[in-house]
Amino acid sequence: MNTDGPSAGGGISPGAGVPWLAGEGQSADVVLSSRVRLARNIAGVRFVGKADRRERMHVLEAVRARSTLLKNVGQLVWINLHESTVSDRTILVERHLISKQHSKSRGVNAEDPRAVLFSLPDERLSIMVNEEDHLRMQSVMSGLCLDACWRTLDAVDDAIGAALPFAFSPRFGYLTACPTNVGTGLRMSAMLHLPALRLTGELEKVKRAANDIALAVRGFYGEGSEAIGDLYQISNQTTLGKTEQEILAELHLEILPRVVEYERSARRELLSKRLSTIEDQVFRAYGTLLHARLLGTEESMTLLSMVRLGVVAGLITGHTQAKINRLLLLVQPGHLQLMWGKELDQEQRKVARAEIVRQELK
Repeated sequence: MNTDGPSAGGGISPGAGVPWLAGEGQSADVVLSSRVRLARNIAGVRFVGKADRRERMHVLEAVRARSTLLKNVGQLVWINLHESTVSDRTILVERHLISKQHSKSRGVNAEDPRAVLFSLPDERLSIMVNEEDHLRMQSVMSGLCLDACWRTLDAVDDAIGAALPFAFSPRFGYLTACPTNVGTGLRMSAMLHLPALRLTGELEKVKRAANDIALAVRGFYGEGSEAIGDLYQISNQTTLGKTEQEILAELHLEILPRVVEYERSARRELLSKRLSTIEDQVFRAYGTLLHARLLGTEESMTLLSMVRLGVVAGLITGHTQAKINRLLLLVQPGHLQLMWGKELDQEQRKVARAEIVRQELK
């Protein structure tokens, strides 16, 4: 396994896209990606919030030793986050291989042992070690494919669990640091692009309906993040009292297809009843991106959201969903600096961001 940081040979190259933003798979016009995550803790070891450095290091060594059991997941890359640079950790956050909180220390000591293991070239698997729980295992793929993500992660869970006993209660199921994850420890989510629901004023209804059936609606970076560029993550909040198959069937076969159809219906309504207005917003956004010399992260994602709507609706030709999806990643601060090969201050990032977008769209 590679132990280098991502910008020092970890397999993440400047300008590289990520497979879960490939614009492929079922309902990819609305669903950018699907993600399945499992929370697990090693039996007999104190949870991360209470563990000392020695215990956390023991967890790292135990997980790394068992990672050789993983088959058919591609090349595996291991990165000790407490030894990596801030820039490398930022790249991993932007690619959704680790969470924002995992990129930072949870304790007083900034060197608290924590790591990530992920697969190349598809990045469909990542395992955060010593995040909120000892292991946060996740699988992410393009389009609406929670079933495929689950199959990948279920096999990984079985392989590691067979060699490393997890904390489990016959009454409550898998034990986790947060009570909301107790039970299956399973969270399933999808990243959706919902510009038409916002423009028609129907988005708040969808969010209220999701809350009523115990679903969480979050932003681009998940928990604690705001929605930018009309991108939302919808996930289950209940892990206790339902089986993995029940959660999968509910989200994959019922709820998410319904939200996809709501968005598509809103797009059809906009194109049939408000075509001139939508064309104006789409091409104003496109023109700004083609000619701007300074772009902030939030502004660029907001404009790219409208351009993506224009591409999907057939208003803008010559570009693909995959290209616009890739730009959503490249405009992030870490990837900008990775492409430039050096650290940039905020003003320099605005200049670089505008230049990259112009080059890609021209």
